[in-house]
Amino acid sequence: MDLSRVIAISGKPGLYRLVSQTRGGFVVEDLEKGKKISIASNYNVSLLDNVAIYGVSQEFPLAEVFFRIYKKENGGETIDYKTSGADLRKYMEEVLPEYDDSRVYDSDLKKLFQWYNILHKNGLLNIDLAAVEAAMAAQQAQEAPVAEVEATEEVAVEEVAVEEKPKKKAPAKKAADKKDAEEKPAKKTAAKKTTAKKDKDAE
Repeated sequence: MDLSRVIAISGKPGLYRLVSQTRGGFVVEDLEKGKKISIASNYNVSLLDNVAIYGVSQEFPLAEVFFRIYKKENGGETIDYKTSGADLRKYMEEVLPEYDDSRVYDSDLKKLFQWYNILHKNGLLNIDLAAVEAAMAAQQAQEAPVAEVEATEEVAVEEVAVEEKPKKKAPAKKAADKKDAEEKPAKKTAAKKTTAKKDKDAE
């Protein structure tokens, strides 16, 4: 799936393929009609490679969403974009349950499914499902050891902290013993002075 030269033009329906650049803009091909037209450089265009769908905790690139739809439909076309908003949302929940339904509007879903079918008809969604899934599994396998190492380091830090606690208590105990030792001679000296005073009075 190569979306690097596929664009959407603000104010114009459908999708277009970038053909060439001119001095004052671009030459694009309408993927539905197959006609080439020129557009000025001040047109607001969006590369599909840079488009993403809002999720609850992250954004999902359009290519990933298309892949999920492609997998669900076994490489076939998707739901008609003219279907009701409720049905489009129900379908979207099956494809991407993590999408943020509060920030993705019905108009966004209509564009999403319309774009998918346009790309499909033009043979731009030729995806090797087995190869993509194998690549995703390999990536997950690489990320797993990293997570295990981080967890091991956290446990090691906790064990060191537990071992250091008794070492901190030992100096406090020695200081207490030293204080007791210093106080005992002082009490004996006071007792001797009292005895000497009594003997003097007796004389």
